[in-house]
Amino acid sequence: MHISSDDLGLAARAHSLTKTYGSADAAAIALDDVSVGIRRGEFTAIMGPSGSGKSTLMHLLAGLDAPTSGRVWIGDTELTDLSDVELTVLRRRRVGFVFQSFNLLPTLDAKANILLPFELDGRRPSAIERSRIDALIESLGLDARLEHRPHQLSGGQQQRVAIARALATAPDLVFADEPTGNLDSRTGREVLRLLATASREQGQSIAMVTHDPIAASHADRVLFLGDGRVVADKPRQSAEQVSAFMLAAEVAA
Repeated sequence: MHISSDDLGLAARAHSLTKTYGSADAAAIALDDVSVGIRRGEFTAIMGPSGSGKSTLMHLLAGLDAPTSGRVWIGDTELTDLSDVELTVLRRRRVGFVFQSFNLLPTLDAKANILLPFELDGRRPSAIERSRIDALIESLGLDARLEHRPHQLSGGQQQRVAIARALATAPDLVFADEPTGNLDSRTGREVLRLLATASREQGQSIAMVTHDPIAASHADRVLFLGDGRVVADKPRQSAEQVSAFMLAAEVAA
């Protein structure tokens, strides 16, 4: 794939991604020749019904899985030919993750969970990084919770710790996989506002997989997937617009 000047504004991109499971005789196609870019400093929602390929796309873009065919880049680094060790280092240093289940280590307090990417990388944050992390902790309202372990925190507080951990290394791209799925609606809206603020004020690139129209309405852009393909790419949508599109797609199917 030729790298044009347009690609320089992309935090990640995929070219002709295909992912199949099973044998050739009974192959299930999870992604079917998808080419897409995630723009820098933008909050992108990836939507679609169950089985549409949205989680598969996220896993391939994040280097958590390998495509059957096609190519993936994070920034200007192509993932396709990286070794497992190189992929692990790239994910640790350049990708952040926020999961539905929080994925915090129960034996570590909030501060140690936030600093875990540095610990895994065998280094301590620089003075500049520590200053940014302190500001992040303050903006997320976690100052008084740093010595608490996950079981001592509410769901919303745990997700805020997970967001701080994801943003701690100022990664090229943050993937959020149903980040409000285990939260009540009020706390979920708060978490979505935090992600949107990180994108808007810190220039963070965020790709969020969700099935929730309200969650998608917080994003700058909504990618709709269906049957393993991108079926629509829309600018900011209201929850009502997202719901209407999803309903129309279901009726058409």
